[in-house]
Amino acid sequence: MANQTGLQFTLALAGADDLDLAVVDFTLTEALSQPFHLAVNLASRDPDLAPEAFLDRELSLTIWQDGEVLRRVHGIATAFGRGDRGHRRTFYSLTIQPALWRLSLRHNSRIFQNVSPLTIINTLCDERGITDVAFAATREPAEREYCVQYRETDLAFIQRLAAEEGLFYFHEFFETGEDSPGGVHRLAFADDPQVLASLGERTYHGRAGGTPPLRHVRKLKQVSRVRPASAMLKDYSFKQPGYSQLHQAQLQEQMAEGLEAHGQRAGVDKEHEHYDYPGRYKADASGEAYTRIRLEHLRHDALTAEAESDLPELAPGNRFTLTDHDAERLNRDWQVVSVVHHGRQPQALQEDAVGVTASDRQGIGGNDSTRYHNELLLTPADTAWRPEPDPKPRVDGPQVAFVVGPEGEEIHCDEHGRVKVQFPWDRYAEPNETASAWLRVSQGWAGGGYGSIAIPRIGHEVIVSFLEGDPDQPLITGRTYHAVNTPPYALPEHKTRTVIRTQSHKGDGFNELRFEDEAEREQIWLHAQKDLELLTNHDR
Repeated sequence: MANQTGLQFTLALAGADDLDLAVVDFTLTEALSQPFHLAVNLASRDPDLAPEAFLDRELSLTIWQDGEVLRRVHGIATAFGRGDRGHRRTFYSLTIQPALWRLSLRHNSRIFQNVSPLTIINTLCDERGITDVAFAATREPAEREYCVQYRETDLAFIQRLAAEEGLFYFHEFFETGEDSPGGVHRLAFADDPQVLASLGERTYHGRAGGTPPLRHVRKLKQVSRVRPASAMLKDYSFKQPGYSQLHQAQLQEQMAEGLEAHGQRAGVDKEHEHYDYPGRYKADASGEAYTRIRLEHLRHDALTAEAESDLPELAPGNRFTLTDHDAERLNRDWQVVSVVHHGRQPQALQEDAVGVTASDRQGIGGNDSTRYHNELLLTPADTAWRPEPDPKPRVDGPQVAFVVGPEGEEIHCDEHGRVKVQFPWDRYAEPNETASAWLRVSQGWAGGGYGSIAIPRIGHEVIVSFLEGDPDQPLITGRTYHAVNTPPYALPEHKTRTVIRTQSHKGDGFNELRFEDEAEREQIWLHAQKDLELLTNHDR
């Protein structure tokens, strides 16, 4: 029996012109800010297909309609399975994901300094061979003075950075020439649905009876939810200790009016405020943007729609205009947030159908028709959709580090008494002034022009704590001796001595104040390497 729907699903492997595999069924899951996942079940007359022939190689699934391409999905094979063997055929399974998935395999810790988040994303992608990366950002993120990837995968780090800056990502698929006959895919980042490609109008059919359009949207369910209507973030910068760094974002009036039209009480919503500290910013420009992004994330599902369709071209990163719905307010532009595609090709189970090649475009017989449908999650195309940031890695406790600086120098600090360090886990940095940003140093007493100060010197081991456990917010809170840098007197022989001993800068001398507390031997001892000056304003 011929395939009456005109649908056909084929799989192509890069470098293989005549692939002995027929698609039995597939499930493709796509969502904004997630790597897509394509699971394909296949049948072949070859009982001994080897995993190495597929794993980490490029493949593409094509959906055909009457010999025309409706959709092509390109990626790499990340899993290969062999199932039962029948009379003439053997069943196999493949998992296909984007090249971006490779970034989930490298778990790392490293420091980036004075670079834009977009540059960091590009760097990590380029290191894994992903060079086709596009950005459609309406706001240029500020450079980050100090940004740490800490005990997380490259993929988790990229997703976290993008979400913090309000960026979502998706994949675009293109046909190419001889080098990649199955096509290529591009990683795209955006922060505004208006920059997304529009597919134009798509018809809705929701009434029982009659003959539905061949390709249409159906079973649309709109859901409205109460969500926070304002967000307020606050932070602190030691360079502006008196400035509150407080920023607030509220529902725009036009957004509130739109929500009112969809059954939400915008006036009530405005009483629901989200406040958080720290906001993880140090300047007003970033603070304003982060606060707005936080609110938009909190409201990303305030109004959504779920639907089904037989339109495989609907994918995250696209917009379309719905028409012919009986509720006129739903005939509007929608942004695709996620899609789960299902395809089944029963003809592939026939003995004679196994081994269909990419050159076969005429359909394959069967007792049931090839079927395709999908489930959609949509959001209004005039509303910003923001991904939820992954939890930022936390440093569980203090760490040791070593003070570093320029070659030939012994003391290296800035006007705030900050120094630079290298962490033992940092395998990328050189042990010099480029190893880290400036770190503040806790002192025993710190007032306005008075207190105590001792600058950690190059080579000293220090204890570093992290504000709120944030690896991007290190602070030196202590110093420690080790096997090379030893105390000024041998221990425990001189355990009764309390000592303050300095060392001459680029010299061998020292100044020292020493207290001896051994009973019957108590002593205060003072040593000046060169001059000793005492100033008494009144009585001596």
